Amino acid sequence: MAAQATFKSIKSLVPLFDRVLVQRFKPETKTASGIFLPTSATNNPLPEATVIAVGPGAPNKNGDIVPVSVKAGDRVLLPNWGGSSFKVGEEEYFLFKDAEILAKIKE
Repeated sequence: MAAQATFKSIKSLVPLFDRVLVQRFKPETKTASGIFLPTSATNNPLPEATVIAVGPGAPNKNGDIVPVSVKAGDRVLLPNWGGSSFKVGEEEYFLFKDAEILAKIKE
C-alpha cells in the first residue's frame, strides 16, 4: 500500500542521487465496446511508466557524478517488484533507482 504524501503537487518533489520518479500507466479496465475487464486480465507482465523527474546522478568510486540514463517524459519498462510507492491526492507515484529500470521505450 502506498504512503500518502503531504505535499500539494508532485512538481515539488525532486529526486536525489540516481532516483527516478515515475507514474505507472493505468491499465484499461473497459474495452472500446464498453465491456469491463477483470483485474486479472489487465495485469501486464512488466509495467510501463512515464518518467516524471530524475535526480542529478550518483557518484562513482572516483567521486564523479554519473547521470541517470532517462529523462522526464521518457516511457520506461519497470520490474514487477521494488520501488517506493506513495500517493499525491488520488495519483500514485513510484521512486526507483536508475539501475532498477529495465528499459527505455522508444516511440
